[in-house]
Amino acid sequence: MTPEDRAKRSAAAMWENDHAARWAGMEIDQVGEGRASLSLTVEAHHCNGHSICHGGVTFMLADTAFAYACNSRNQSTVAQHNLISFLAPGRLGDRLTATATEISQTGRSGIYDVRVATQTGQVIAEFRGISRAIKGQLFDEDAES
Repeated sequence: MTPEDRAKRSAAAMWENDHAARWAGMEIDQVGEGRASLSLTVEAHHCNGHSICHGGVTFMLADTAFAYACNSRNQSTVAQHNLISFLAPGRLGDRLTATATEISQTGRSGIYDVRVATQTGQVIAEFRGISRAIKGQLFDEDAES
């Protein structure tokens, strides 16, 4: 199995049980080894009292892209800690895309940067996630042979 095939199979296995991402309206745009891109369109229920996209929604999108990137090798991996910087607001109707890129993968730990941008390319948030691999896989690769 190629690394790209493994990443796609891992994403499909995660997506099957990812009720939160689907509930929020996210879509997987792209996955590959150590990378992922997910998007959502800001709807009224994503907006806060300032009529802008709630920071928690932006964080959730970034965190989800991070999750798909760090699980792309079919090794169950969770967030150890993360940080987000909000640079500009997302607005009703914006199409937000979170693009996660692996910066480092050493042993059981990884570092990932996620950029969240609007459909015009305006960066609205920068996120850094630190991952930790745990026991288990997303799908049984031996059954694939």
